[in-house]
Amino acid sequence: MEEPPDVETLVTGLVSDNEGARKYAVFKLQSLLGDPAFADAFIQGDGQIALRHAALETIGNTQAYAFGSLDALLELDIGWDAVDGPVIDKAVELAVTHPLVNIVRNALTLLVLIVSRPLRQSRRESAEVFGFGAIKPALDNHPDFLDSLVQRLSASDHTLCANALQLVNALMRDAVIHGGEHEWPKFIKRLQDLGVIGGVGMLMRGDAASDVGSPLATAILEFQGLTKVLLRKWKEVRVNLELVEHRRALKTINLLSKPEPYNPPQADGEDGGKDSKRHHPRKWRRLGFESENPALEFDDTGYLGMMDLVDYARRNEDSYSKILMEQAVQPVEQRCPVARASLSITLILYEHFEIDEAVDTVDGAATGHTRTTSAYDREVNPYNVNKMYRPLLLQWGRLHTAATNAFQRMWKLAAAEHEDFFKIEEVIRVIIERIIGAADRKTDVGKIEDELRGVTLETARRWQIDGLDEVYEDAWGPHLVQVREQLHQESQQFMKEQRVRCLLQGQWFPVTALNTGAVVPWRYVRLSHNRKWLHYQDFASKNSSEPTIGDLAEKIDLSSVTSVDSNVSAAENPVMNGANESTETLKETKTGDSVKTKQPQQSTTTKITILGTPNKPNKHSLNSNGGAPDDESILLELFPQTSYIASEWLDGLLMLLNQEPITKDTTRLIDMMKDWGVRLRMLNLRWEDVDWEALEARVKGARVAEREVPTREGLDEDYYYAMAEA
Repeated sequence: MEEPPDVETLVTGLVSDNEGARKYAVFKLQSLLGDPAFADAFIQGDGQIALRHAALETIGNTQAYAFGSLDALLELDIGWDAVDGPVIDKAVELAVTHPLVNIVRNALTLLVLIVSRPLRQSRRESAEVFGFGAIKPALDNHPDFLDSLVQRLSASDHTLCANALQLVNALMRDAVIHGGEHEWPKFIKRLQDLGVIGGVGMLMRGDAASDVGSPLATAILEFQGLTKVLLRKWKEVRVNLELVEHRRALKTINLLSKPEPYNPPQADGEDGGKDSKRHHPRKWRRLGFESENPALEFDDTGYLGMMDLVDYARRNEDSYSKILMEQAVQPVEQRCPVARASLSITLILYEHFEIDEAVDTVDGAATGHTRTTSAYDREVNPYNVNKMYRPLLLQWGRLHTAATNAFQRMWKLAAAEHEDFFKIEEVIRVIIERIIGAADRKTDVGKIEDELRGVTLETARRWQIDGLDEVYEDAWGPHLVQVREQLHQESQQFMKEQRVRCLLQGQWFPVTALNTGAVVPWRYVRLSHNRKWLHYQDFASKNSSEPTIGDLAEKIDLSSVTSVDSNVSAAENPVMNGANESTETLKETKTGDSVKTKQPQQSTTTKITILGTPNKPNKHSLNSNGGAPDDESILLELFPQTSYIASEWLDGLLMLLNQEPITKDTTRLIDMMKDWGVRLRMLNLRWEDVDWEALEARVKGARVAEREVPTREGLDEDYYYAMAEA
């Protein structure tokens, strides 16, 4: 095994005039400098000066190895003396102009290390080789550097893409830390104008990003985290009309609305010249603000809300002014407040993308991603990558514009008024969660815009109802369990009454199973009014008029019935007529009317068998083994012609015996009424209506102060009841 060269040999090779010796020296250094002990020895031997010389004087692969060795030193936070203006300028020049990928990669890595070098790690007071300021002179010499850097994001070499994006991240991070309150937004805007958003978006959707452990994936996630940090910082910037940029933005919002000149009537003797023009009394409320002091209404959204509103007005310049003109002719209460809607969308998107939960990446250590990049997640669920990357976050402006337009459309469809603003806001929140939240990393923003443009109010309302359980489950979990249990009992009692009323009204049944074309006798069955007897009688034919109980000679004492058997459950699927019949049955029998809209079918195999012990009451219908009594016999057989009649009579008889219903038709109706009852109760709940302290105390078993019970003190006997007319 070849012994590695010593420090003296390598330093001599670096300054040698022989190209082969220099190439060998820098090639070996790349790997040897990974050892901190060797790196310290190399620094003590003034090796960094020789390495600097090699980086400036060599070309081709030798120069690539020289920069790679210099990168290895800087990663150990040593050798900074070798990094001066000429070296930085050379690195910028190579990054812009050189065609060799390996040289550009190492040059970009050097610049990343310089920009990312934390100030606290500077060991000498004179060390100023860090941050954007260190490379700014070189950038001034190469004004197309940033443009070239952004173009590198689309390179075919993934390592080069990663290095370029790492430098973009470092520049953004340093701009936020050291750029000043008014400088960093300008730098970020410059990067965005050069197309950095589109470049990173392509990387997010590309196959190379699926390897979440790669440097490229780390850089992408860091950029995503930085984007959230920037959005948060923009939101934290307070709108101040003393600042030129803020005044200009607010003026843009007004001018793009194309306001009509306002010349109020002049009083007698008042000059009507230019100086007499007054402020329109509804200048800002016309745009959808709540007052004539719009700066105060950006308190919740900060400068981010103003940026979004300006961007919306610019993207919809023609429709923006037309919308405001249409609103102006409508009653004040029915006008959609465009500005207020825009600010609301900003907050909804802010919450949807969980901006406040972003890892702060401006300290140079965080990467902007958390638990989703763990090795466990990658091994157990490799598809997490589709949720880790949020390329739609980078399309914030387009999403905001599309959602604001959707807000206005929902307002119009709902014929909303000002007091309905928060209701429409909640509808839009659900729409954004459903459409944007369901998108994966490959979903194009154009598709999202189309879906936001096409979603209907009915669909949004359905989503809203479907999501109520999830929205309130955390806060109302135990309460909802009790509500569901209570509503289940109420719904079951209601269905019992409905089914029993069908029995009270009576029904025709064929005496035997029907065969096509056969003529069979008919049996009419009806429950007595006291619900204790089941009367029936066989007839040669089905009469047009229904028999009375007096016409029914046969009867069964329900106290003697031990069980009701049927094949309804088995035959239910092939003969079931659907939920619409059940709904119709429920709807029409609320008034006590029987449903007879269906014509009898000409064939049926459904049978209900009533079993019992004739001639003696059934107080102990089951034997000691839990089965039927030994002397149990068939008391009556019924052949329902349709599934919903079978459901009514089978479950009606079971419920009369205080047993649970078994047919899908009945249980479906019970569940439907229970679910709608829960949802209606939740729609009436408000978070502010809850005494959270009392609720928490009850959950923990603590004593709660009882409310004062009203007394009759001061009242007399002079009162009356208001009786409502039937």
